[in-house]
Amino acid sequence: MIGAELQPFIDVCSGKQWPTTMLTLVHVLAVLVCGSHAALQISISLNKVELSVGESKFFICTAIGEPVRLEWYNPQGELIMPSKRMSLHTETSRSRLIIYNAIVQDAGIYRCEAADASGHTVEASVVLEIYQRLTFRDVQSPQEFRHGEMAEVVCDVISSPVPTVVWYYQDREITEEHHKGRFRVLANNNLQIQQVTKVDEGVYRCEASVEARGEIDFVDIAVVVNVPPVLSVFQQSFNSTADYQESVTFTCITSGSPDPMVTWHRKGQQLEPSEQYMFNRMEGGRSMLTIRNIRQADGGTYTCRATNKAGLEERELFLKVFVQPHIIQLKNVTAVEGSAAMISCVAEGEPLPDISWRRASDGQAFVDGVKSQDGRFEVRGRHGKSVLTISGVKLSDLGRFDCEALSRIGGHQKSMFLDIEYIPKFLTNYTIYYSWEENPVNISCYVMSNPPATMLWRRERFTISAEGTFNTRVHSAEGKSVLEVTPMSDRDFGRYNCTARNNIGVRYQEFILAQADVPSNPYSVRLSAVSQRLATVTFMKPDSHGGVPISYYLVQYKEVGSLDWRDAKSHSVQTTVVLTGLEPNTTYEVRIAAVNGKGQGEFSRTESFQTLPIREPSPPAVHGQRGMGKAYRLGLIKQDDGGMPIVEYIVKYKTDKEEQWMTKLVPGANDFAMLQPLQWNTRYEVEITARNVKGLSEPTFYQFFMPQKPDITAESLFSGLGLGAVVGLGLGALLLLLVLVDISCFFLRHCGLLMCITRTLCSKKTTTSGKGKDMEEGKAAYLHPATPNRILIQRLRTPGLREKHYPASHLMKLPLKEENGKESLKPDTIEIKVHSDNSIHTKLDDIKE
Repeated sequence: MIGAELQPFIDVCSGKQWPTTMLTLVHVLAVLVCGSHAALQISISLNKVELSVGESKFFICTAIGEPVRLEWYNPQGELIMPSKRMSLHTETSRSRLIIYNAIVQDAGIYRCEAADASGHTVEASVVLEIYQRLTFRDVQSPQEFRHGEMAEVVCDVISSPVPTVVWYYQDREITEEHHKGRFRVLANNNLQIQQVTKVDEGVYRCEASVEARGEIDFVDIAVVVNVPPVLSVFQQSFNSTADYQESVTFTCITSGSPDPMVTWHRKGQQLEPSEQYMFNRMEGGRSMLTIRNIRQADGGTYTCRATNKAGLEERELFLKVFVQPHIIQLKNVTAVEGSAAMISCVAEGEPLPDISWRRASDGQAFVDGVKSQDGRFEVRGRHGKSVLTISGVKLSDLGRFDCEALSRIGGHQKSMFLDIEYIPKFLTNYTIYYSWEENPVNISCYVMSNPPATMLWRRERFTISAEGTFNTRVHSAEGKSVLEVTPMSDRDFGRYNCTARNNIGVRYQEFILAQADVPSNPYSVRLSAVSQRLATVTFMKPDSHGGVPISYYLVQYKEVGSLDWRDAKSHSVQTTVVLTGLEPNTTYEVRIAAVNGKGQGEFSRTESFQTLPIREPSPPAVHGQRGMGKAYRLGLIKQDDGGMPIVEYIVKYKTDKEEQWMTKLVPGANDFAMLQPLQWNTRYEVEITARNVKGLSEPTFYQFFMPQKPDITAESLFSGLGLGAVVGLGLGALLLLLVLVDISCFFLRHCGLLMCITRTLCSKKTTTSGKGKDMEEGKAAYLHPATPNRILIQRLRTPGLREKHYPASHLMKLPLKEENGKESLKPDTIEIKVHSDNSIHTKLDDIKE
C-alpha cells in the first residue's frame, strides 16, 4: 500500500496537472520513486515567509523514507522545544511548527532535520522574515500640559522599516517656518512646543507612512493647556463685632483652566459647610465664604485656596473680631473696719477695655494710677485686670462699688458689695429711763454690728437670764434687746448694763432707771379769739415733765361764782385748747395742769376772761360759679354769726341797667343761693345780707356777668356721644317722624292711629267738669295756692306789661289774649314774697325768647 507521503508523486505519475512551480520538484521525485527504491528525503511546505509582528504562522516538515527522528532548529541553531509561543506536533514522517504572535526576534532561518536508522540525516529550511506594521503605541488623548512649559506631544509609532511622521494642526502641516521655531518634530517623532499657551490648545494629527509598503495611518491627539489658578480678593481685612448676630462674607475671584476648585481653610483645616459657615459660588469665578453669628473665637486668618491641574494659589484674608467688654470676675469682699481691702475686677474684650471704679454711695470715681484725696483709695490695672485697694477701711466705705470696663466699641458694668465687719456700736443715746413702783418700763438697747452681736443684760455683777426674773423680762431681736423692768421697791431703781459681743470685739453701755414724778405746772396762760361762745386758751409747757412724757393737758373752766369746774383735754400735747359751749357776755375762770403716766401735776395760776355779748352777724362772704343754662350759683361762706345762728340770707340782684331789685331769701342753713332765670350777655349786681335774731349784718356786694347764649349745633350735640347714644337719638327721631306723619294724617285725611284712638274714646260716655273743659280748650288759667309767704300768678303776654302789686286776697283768674284774639296761658310766673310785715314783693320772670 502506498503511503500518504507518496500521494503527490502518484498524482504526478497518474498525469494530474500541478502548478509549474512545483512541477519540476515533483517530476524529479516521481522519476526517482517510480524508477527505483525511495531514499530518505525531507521537504518544508514553505521556503520563505513574510510575517507581520503579532501574527501567527505554522510550517509543515515532511520526510520521505523511513525517518526515525524529525526535529526543528531555530535561527540560532538551537533545538526548538515546545513553549507557549512555539508549538510542535510531530508524527512519524511529519512535523508541524506553529509560531504564535510573532515578534521581530523570531525572524531567521528555521531548519527541519530528519534521520533514518542508519544515521543518515537530511534537512530542509524555511526563511522567516518578520516586518512591523504601522502601529501607534499607547498614544494618549487628550494630552495635558501646563501653561508656559515646554510641551512634548507624544506620538509613539513603530513599523519596519521606520515610518515617516508628519504633524498637522488645523488642517495644515506643522513646519518650523510657519510657527517661528516654537514647533519642532523630534527624532522620536514627538511634537515639541516651546512655551505652550492656551492658544496652542486644540486637536493635532500625527500621520505615519511606510513608503515601501504604501502603508499610512494617523491618530488625532487633543492637546489641552492647563492654566494655573489666578486668585484675587477685593478686600483682605474685615472687622466685625462678636455676639451681635453679625455676619461677614469673604470673596475670592479666581480664573484658570480648568476652572479652579476653591476651598477655604483655617488653622490648617479645610472648612466644611455648617450652620456657621456657608459657601457660595457665583458667575465670574466668585467664591464666597460667609461666617455667621460672629464670635470672638472666629477672629484670625482665613485662607482661600484655588486648585486645578496646573497648580495651586492661595490668598490670606484676616478677620478682626471686636468683642464688647465683658467683666468675667468681680466678687463681693468682706473687710474688717480699719484694715485694708482689695477688690479685683477682671474684664475681657477686643480691644482690651479700660477699667474704672465708682462708689455708688456718692458717685466718686477712681481711675488707674490716681489716688483719692484722702489717700486711702488706689487703683492699679494691667492686661484687663484692675485692683482697687482701700486702706484703713471705714464704715462709710460700706456699700456697692461699680466696676466699668470701657472700650471704643462699648462698655460693661458690674457691681460688687463691700461688706465691713466691725465691733458692736451702740445706737442708743437715751440712757435714763423713769418709772415708778409697779409701773413696767422698757429699757431698749440698740446695737449695730457686723457680724450680728449677742446681747445680754447685767444688774450690778449679776447677769439677767433670758428667762428673766419675777419682775424682769428680756425681749431680744437682731440688733435690739429690750429689758422690761417692773419696779417693786427702791432696790429696783439704779444702773443696768447692756453687753454686746461679736467675733470682732465686745462693747458695754450703761442705763439708769430713775423714779419718776408728776409734771410741774404750766404757765403763761393766755386767752385769745374770745367770742360769744368760743375762747382759745394758750399756755407754756411745764419746766419739768417728771421724767415721764406728758400725755395731755387738763384745762378746767367755770363761771365766776360757780363751784363746778368743767374739764377740757388737749389733743395730745398741744398747748392750745379751744373752749366751746360758752354763754355770751359771761365771765369765766380757767386753769391748766399737765398729766403724765405718774399722775396729774399742779394747776397753773387761774386766769379770767369774759365772752362777748350777742350782736348782728358779720357781712357774709360769697363766691360765684356758673350754673346750668340761665342760672348762676352763688356760694355762701360761713362767717361769724354774732353769737346766734343765722336765720336767713337776703339776696337782692338786678341787671346793671335796671333799677328794680329782685329779692331771694335763702335759709341760713344753706351754703349757696341759685339765681335763675337770668338774661344772656348781661351784667348783674348782687347785694347779700345775713340776719340772725339780733338783726341784719352789713351788706356784701358782688357782681357777675352772664355770657352770650351758646350756639348749639349738631356737631356739638353729637361730638360727645357714643355710638349707642347716636343710634338711640336716631331711633327717637324716627319715632318722632312717625308720630308727626300720624298727626298729619289725623288732621288732613282723618285716618291713622290717632284717629282710630279718638273714635274709640268718643264712642264712650265721658263726664268732665267745667273747669276741666276750660283747661282743655286752652281759654283760661287759674291761680293756684302757693306755699306760705309765696304766691304764683300768671302774667299777660302783652307788650309793655309792667309789674303790679296785688294783695293776696285779690288773686283771681286772669284771661290772657294774644293779638289774634285767641286766649292762651303763659307758663311764666310772677314770684311774690310775703314778709313778716305783710309786704308783698313781685318778680317778673324774663320773657322767653
